[in-house]
Amino acid sequence: MEIKKAQEILEKYNSEPFHLHHAKVVSGVMGYFAKEYDPEREEFWTAVGILHDVDFEKYPDEHCVKGEQLLRNEGVSEDIIHATMSHGFGVTQTPHKPEHIMEKILFATDELTGLIGAVAIMRPSKSVQDLELKSVKKKFKDKKFAAGCSRDIILQGAEMLGWELDELIEQTIMAMRTII
Repeated sequence: MEIKKAQEILEKYNSEPFHLHHAKVVSGVMGYFAKEYDPEREEFWTAVGILHDVDFEKYPDEHCVKGEQLLRNEGVSEDIIHATMSHGFGVTQTPHKPEHIMEKILFATDELTGLIGAVAIMRPSKSVQDLELKSVKKKFKDKKFAAGCSRDIILQGAEMLGWELDELIEQTIMAMRTII
């Protein structure tokens, strides 16, 4: 799927700057990881990142269920539908389980990008460019900080990937540094 088409679909169902920014961040992170794990399909990974929360703004109570319907109505391929909706497995009513490394990375980094972003804006630089692992780990332990970012999902994602939490956080910080 073309990135431009994915962006058009996202903007059809989302207009709030927060949601549009989150899609940009997650798509950038997915593109970063694609370069290492599946370089021939970087555009696919990026499109999945753009579309993963397509339904969240208008249908938060039907997240990852309504999205499947919206994407199917837009003519989106079943592999993208499965990949995008799998990030809600075990949290929403989606039956799609993360199976491929791309889906597991999306599952793990979706919440983590929010936490990292929250830590970054608390810094004097307000940037991930000088953000260190230890700063994120400190805030990770504080359940009241960025309380909407599920630590359990982040930990489940790291486990799915077979990565240590530190590795997941460090790699996600590096990915976020590439997003302008």
